[in-house]
Amino acid sequence: MHTVIWLLRHGDAEDGSPDEQRKLTTKGEKQASVAGAALAALGVEPSVCLSSPKVRAADTARLACESLASEVELVDELSGGSFDAEELAGGRDGDVVLVGHEPDFSDAVQRMTGARVKLKKGGLAAVEDGQLHLLLRPKDLKAIAGG
Repeated sequence: MHTVIWLLRHGDAEDGSPDEQRKLTTKGEKQASVAGAALAALGVEPSVCLSSPKVRAADTARLACESLASEVELVDELSGGSFDAEELAGGRDGDVVLVGHEPDFSDAVQRMTGARVKLKKGGLAAVEDGQLHLLLRPKDLKAIAGG
């Protein structure tokens, strides 16, 4: 099986509480749409798009994954804290997009690859077979998306 795990950090979000209800800002919405366009330009065809149920992550997933014609599934494992990205990918063949939070995503990349990274809001990492293949900032995604 050949699986690429794409980890997309939610876009810029408004401050406030409760934390679970924080919405994307206009900038965050744009970051999410650009991330989806960049993923499409890279030829990503996810078998699944899994997201944290927190509003800012779920909205990022919805905006990004609509460019990929992929439905979004909300999973509690991505809502905060440690998770096993490879287990969530579930042995699927092909691309899996995960949408969630920091520092969880950087920690997951380190567990899978040994690489120490920090994903910016709206940033993206790609891991395949225990190797970090891409680490992209929002401005990198914008360039790939053609904007």
